[in-house]
Amino acid sequence: MDTSIILIGPMGAGKTTIGERLSKRLNLGWVQLDEIRQPYYDEIGYDHETTKQIHAEKGMAGIIKYWKPFEAYSVERVLAEYPNSVIDFGAGQSVYEDEVLFARVKKALTPLPNVILLLPSPDIDETIRILKSRVPAEITPDMLDWFNDLNAHFIRHKSNHELAKITIYTNGRTPDETCDDIIGKLK
Repeated sequence: MDTSIILIGPMGAGKTTIGERLSKRLNLGWVQLDEIRQPYYDEIGYDHETTKQIHAEKGMAGIIKYWKPFEAYSVERVLAEYPNSVIDFGAGQSVYEDEVLFARVKKALTPLPNVILLLPSPDIDETIRILKSRVPAEITPDMLDWFNDLNAHFIRHKSNHELAKITIYTNGRTPDETCDDIIGKLK
């Protein structure tokens, strides 16, 4: 049986911090899907020129929509290529508007018992408030509203909740305490 631990959740939830610590503590490989996705995208025809054109015409919302089939494919591929690993998804790789793409991702994750949703709080509004304070340095002031709106969408969307088999709340806890909680709930 594949003992992978899949970390999903919105931007700033702690997937990367927790993923790295879990991999060390459990002596498992660690994969950041955002960091290795491009070759998978390229396998099915990702086009940088198309991306530039979409960005010029529709902005980031258009690009995010264009990415979705590539994201679903990258999820399937990384799960096949990296069994028995800690895999942290990018925030968008577990959120789909298209039911066909969502069904593919759900099918790929179904056999894995340790799909963990990380959120600061069970209260959605509190989670949104907390994550607004965790904006990455690369988000410029002119991007802040877009970033926060997108993250609020990821938080509220049904996909993460349907995919998760375990939900861990992190607010007020250290990364090590969060890892202890996760390890105690692994199947």
